[in-house]
Amino acid sequence: MRTFDELRKAQIDGPTLLTIGNFDGIHRGHQALLLHIQRLATEMAAACATPVNTAMLTFDPHPVHVLRPDAPHFLLTTAMERLELAAALGLTHGVIHPFNLETAQLTPRAFVELLKQHLGLAVLVVGPDFALGRNRAGDIPTLRALGDEFHFTVEVIEPVIDGEQAAGGEQVGGDKIMRSSHIRELLRAGAVDRAAALLGRPYRVSGIVEHGDQRGRQVGIPTANLRTAPDKLLPADGVYATRTLLAGFDGVQSFYSATNVGVRPTVDGLHRRVETHILDFPPPRQVDDLYGRALAVDFLFRLRGEKRFANVAELVAQIHIDVAQARALFADDASASETPARLEARRKS
Repeated sequence: MRTFDELRKAQIDGPTLLTIGNFDGIHRGHQALLLHIQRLATEMAAACATPVNTAMLTFDPHPVHVLRPDAPHFLLTTAMERLELAAALGLTHGVIHPFNLETAQLTPRAFVELLKQHLGLAVLVVGPDFALGRNRAGDIPTLRALGDEFHFTVEVIEPVIDGEQAAGGEQVGGDKIMRSSHIRELLRAGAVDRAAALLGRPYRVSGIVEHGDQRGRQVGIPTANLRTAPDKLLPADGVYATRTLLAGFDGVQSFYSATNVGVRPTVDGLHRRVETHILDFPPPRQVDDLYGRALAVDFLFRLRGEKRFANVAELVAQIHIDVAQARALFADDASASETPARLEARRKS
């Protein structure tokens, strides 16, 4: 994927099929839209015998941070993670446009002129509630009128419906339109397996390994402490069966792990942390030093909530139980591809 960090820096010769939005999480609803763009581009390229570009424009920071700065807002995915996921689905171009007061004041016409000039806009593919420009004035009828003037079309695809009946989400005939806000609710409740079903993949938290207080190493259960982005949404405090990914010169290694999210009340922790204990690490002939390395943790299933123990000895005993439970969940799966559904079935068996 060819990427740009500002719309005005892009110069793409059209025709370009474009979608615009926050796309936080790139959940299954977003994925359906992006795959629709890919199919439409293939059909157009075959019909006109010329290459057709596919592009996604997203914003950083999230508009909520600018329009409602007093309202805390945590992200499922960073802007760059969104582009990486879109690239994996085949999109050829990605734009991370700064959202600031200037962007917020752009009229629909001014925004469309930029899209036409810099991206070669030919088809805008959006959902039915999409709106562009100042005060969301660029609704679907307005954009179609601008399309007649600036020679592009607007294609609207229906949202993906999730039949799950958990709390949150807009009701549509007993089902729910898939929304990032629903996934955030599930993660705040610790339901990482249900969130994964809506995302189409496990929820991932990435960060840099930093020095901690060495308590885990002192009791024989070393952990990697992740420094995560301050606006990254963390699952509810507790202990999780996870998969940890470590990038190296020879590719990405995958390990099963048990991960704690929380403030560690037994040892009077002051800050919320993500600490992952990687099972069977390090492998033979590999150095046990992860400080400064980038790790990604996929959350597969919640083992328990965080609690305060009477003393450190009770805490250590419980950690050993947690690790054993995680191992049991991962048993007989050498491929490191356990799905949340299989984990849940195994947990209940």
